[in-house]
Amino acid sequence: MGFHAELSNQFSSHSAEITIEDKRDSLEMLVESYKALSADTNNMISNLSNASSLLWHCYHGLNVNVNWTGFYILDKGLSKKSLILGPFQGKVACQEIFFGKGVCGSAASEKKTQLVADVNKCENHIACDGETKSEIVVPILFENEVVGVIDLDCLDLNGFDEVDQEFLELLAAEISKSCNWNKYL
Repeated sequence: MGFHAELSNQFSSHSAEITIEDKRDSLEMLVESYKALSADTNNMISNLSNASSLLWHCYHGLNVNVNWTGFYILDKGLSKKSLILGPFQGKVACQEIFFGKGVCGSAASEKKTQLVADVNKCENHIACDGETKSEIVVPILFENEVVGVIDLDCLDLNGFDEVDQEFLELLAAEISKSCNWNKYL
């Protein structure tokens, strides 16, 4: 497979207008790259670290102004279910989010993707970074239980759409299959 770092280089910036086909191709390459990287290990931290980097480089290559790409992981150590900060790219972030709180907590409690075009119009939004304008959060399910979420923030309104949702849900399914969640639950 060559050098692992080369997988980030494949997401070069597009200088022209991004077509829907370009976007679909890049996001498909993201999922396939994750599958290739995770084939060698089932370690959740390693896999999510590489996935957060792939997400960052893919979206920047698509000229999407993401300012945060990463994960929150289930923490069952408390009496209430919560998510704790996992591997990410971007500014420092909230360390703990309770189920039902914020966009991440809503995705976790509802087991449903949250696509937020304008976070300022979302009553339940937790502002870790005041510059964020839009967000998408996709739950990661293992044996039909939430084990974490994929979280992407964007500096622009309407930063994400149904195409992003489709491919991020595919990525979440691959992450579910490729990590040894039993070790962490």
